[in-house]
Amino acid sequence: MVKVDFAGVHAKFPAAAEYLSTIYILKRDYGHVSNTRLAEWTGVSSSAVTQALGRLKRLGLAKQERYEDIELTDEGRDYAIRVLRRHYLLEHLLVRVLGYPWDKADDEAKTLQSAISDELTEHLYQKLGAPQTCPHGNPMPESSLESRLLTAPRLSEAPVGSKVRILRITEEGEQVPSMLAFCFAHGIQPGATFLVVMRGEHAMELQDSAAAVARTPFSIDIEKAFHVRYEGLGDHKS
Repeated sequence: MVKVDFAGVHAKFPAAAEYLSTIYILKRDYGHVSNTRLAEWTGVSSSAVTQALGRLKRLGLAKQERYEDIELTDEGRDYAIRVLRRHYLLEHLLVRVLGYPWDKADDEAKTLQSAISDELTEHLYQKLGAPQTCPHGNPMPESSLESRLLTAPRLSEAPVGSKVRILRITEEGEQVPSMLAFCFAHGIQPGATFLVVMRGEHAMELQDSAAAVARTPFSIDIEKAFHVRYEGLGDHKS
């Protein structure tokens, strides 16, 4: 498959990167993408989404039959994958190399992702040790970890008394206001382990299970916990 001209598309439609990567992510996580869902994610009106899809169709990057879900063409999928690889690698560069705050890297990477070349992207990939996820745990497109990370259970469903290891904060969760700042403040990052102390209708309580001294449990809204994926480590042993 011939790669689409990244710079050319960006020059014609700067918002293409956001729309195509979002369509790719929604398709990957949920299996389908509707106009309404895309509008909710991007925070624009339904009419704006319709206009954007019209431009993507004319560029040969998306397709949609009437009343059907949105699909990416092969070229659109290629473009989306390249956007996400750039985005994830820039996040790693910002966080691991430059020491930029983990909870702010997503916004900065969005600003920079269309400005770097495929050559620099590949250079970063090699220099950063071929990372298979972004710093928030989301899998690189077509990574061998995709299936495991995409199907991992949601923290909001974790049983009381269970010990969990955080795998990722979903891309959708990254769009929730204050989500990343909350996770950063409470250490909810890939690899961190917690004990589920309580779970109610609107919130649940977690306790850091790796600390040498027992820490006071903290509360997380179920809405936020819904966007965190984990793997179980068994029941807590007192």
